[in-house]
Amino acid sequence: MSGRTALQLQPAKLLRSKWTAAVPVSREKHFIVTALITPEAPGTCVDAITMEAVLTGRSFTLQWRELNDAGQWLQGWR
Repeated sequence: MSGRTALQLQPAKLLRSKWTAAVPVSREKHFIVTALITPEAPGTCVDAITMEAVLTGRSFTLQWRELNDAGQWLQGWR
């Protein structure tokens, strides 16, 4: 992780958090977590998230643990 410490992310607190793509694609650099996705079993933890690009409004789903990869995501807008 290029000398960075691992983020201590809490999936329940990710909603509306801001992220920057480490390598922007199609000028999409800044993203907001717009939804938390839980498995269908009641009482289970967050499994995935929906992120939305601020510039284009494009949404996609990914596993929330992928946000720990500093090669792909940086916390906050930079």
